[in-house]
Amino acid sequence: MDSRDTAPDSWEQEDDVEAPDTELQSAFTGLNVNAPEFVPSFIPRGNPESTDQDGTDTVANMEISEPAAAVENGETDANTIETWEEKGDTDEVEPGGGAMEEGGALGDEAQDEIMEEDEEMPAPKLPPPPPDAPKKEHVNVVFIGHVDAGKSTIGGQIMYLTGMVDKRTLEKYEREAKEKNRETWYLSWALDTNQEERDKGKTVEVGRAYFETEKKHFTILDAPGHKSFVPNMIGGASQADLAVLVISARKGEFETGFEKGGQTREHAMLAKTAGVKHLIVLINKMDDPTVNWSLDRYEECKEKLVPFLKKVGFNPKKDIHFMPCSGLTGANLKETSELCPWYTGLPFIPHLDSLPNFNRSSDGPIRLPIVDKYRDMGTVVLGKLESGTISKAQQLIMMPNRHTVEVLSLLSDDVETDDAGPGENLKLRLKGIEEEEILPGFILCNAENLCHSGRTFDAQIVIIEHKSIICPGYNAVLHIHTCIEEVQITALICLVDKKTGEKSKTRPRFVKQDQVCIARLRTAGTICLETFKDFPQMGRFTLRDEGKTIAIGKVLKLVPEKD
Repeated sequence: MDSRDTAPDSWEQEDDVEAPDTELQSAFTGLNVNAPEFVPSFIPRGNPESTDQDGTDTVANMEISEPAAAVENGETDANTIETWEEKGDTDEVEPGGGAMEEGGALGDEAQDEIMEEDEEMPAPKLPPPPPDAPKKEHVNVVFIGHVDAGKSTIGGQIMYLTGMVDKRTLEKYEREAKEKNRETWYLSWALDTNQEERDKGKTVEVGRAYFETEKKHFTILDAPGHKSFVPNMIGGASQADLAVLVISARKGEFETGFEKGGQTREHAMLAKTAGVKHLIVLINKMDDPTVNWSLDRYEECKEKLVPFLKKVGFNPKKDIHFMPCSGLTGANLKETSELCPWYTGLPFIPHLDSLPNFNRSSDGPIRLPIVDKYRDMGTVVLGKLESGTISKAQQLIMMPNRHTVEVLSLLSDDVETDDAGPGENLKLRLKGIEEEEILPGFILCNAENLCHSGRTFDAQIVIIEHKSIICPGYNAVLHIHTCIEEVQITALICLVDKKTGEKSKTRPRFVKQDQVCIARLRTAGTICLETFKDFPQMGRFTLRDEGKTIAIGKVLKLVPEKD
């Protein structure tokens, strides 16, 4: 093989074309004119005598150096050529399977790298609607129910069915879940994003996601079912217009969720207190072998639930709608399933779409209770706009500290807008306030109409469960809209008769379970609140103690502070 054969190889390899020229020039200048033959520059220069010998040495040198050069330059090229040839072959053999084969040719590592790159790509966002399109109504749906009833899985399945999560992401979750021997959990990972939630399979924080139907724009609030995280769930429910109570139909699971210590009862009650008017009861896990889409089991769950929900305050004829479904298989969520011919109503997503619109006052005062805050190029707050409209560059007041702030940008479900109406879940970037100065439960108002703030108020309370009696001086935790504050019952004013609504003439010395009373409460710090009559969303509350919900109530009047 002649030394010239390797030349084109090295030329192709060489990034900089000028480099060989200078090498050659130096070789020419150092050339011995009287020498019997020319030695190319890429041969390692031996002793000067070797050039003056009769050429045998050079040939030997050539032979050694040539394979080295070939390896250096040729190796990579040969490989690339090979893979291209493979590619060509596969394309010729079967056009259909070409892509797969190509994937095979890429090593596992390469594929992993590609996957990682994909992970960094942002999730597909909804295209902004055309400017002339009428704005879809925003509805906030909270998923509540006992731990492991399947709330996150249903949420993930809905996002998949409405195209908010693509198939590839789900396949990736499925693979990762399989590695952890948790293959049925992969759908819930669309909403349970942090590592702890995924490892334990329990939602901790309220997950947020959104999807659209033809007429409405929905925000999913995926509440935790575990009883340790009920405070988070109350925060989620306080932003919702509509609750979906997820019940597991599996034998044994329904019963534990519904018995005295289960979360099904507590959640339904908290949702009602948080102001959710309409309840959809999804009887999930109908595909389970112990249930197998049996109508009897469905009816049994329904019979047990109706009296309880009625007691909480939902009207079974108007406010509650039951439907069977399976979150894992997606049956009866978007399309009717042939597995349950006995269910004649609409599937879940079409049913949500067909619900009547909520009436909201867009011309009312601005009220935006803050759920969460963080720093990201300024101060960002999250919350649901309860009434009024907010627009960009507007001046607002943060109560109860009376900070004046300016809205720098508005995001409604991660889509930037210039103005937002009531019922929308917003992220606001604010100017004029530090992140440390905000606490969840603060409220953004307009300067002309500030919300009330104070520490003492009179409220009507229903004691739901408490083993002993409650006397003045009793301390509990107050959850009102998104605010959590310590509170003390300072005085009991009167008892209220449940049936007639009459108030007792004398002051009670104590109240016990199932009684209704009017009491004076005093919080540890100043909070924002309104009377229930003026503004229901900010006038209803729950009292909790030792991880249990003790009472629900509504604010009757605010008591001015004595200085």
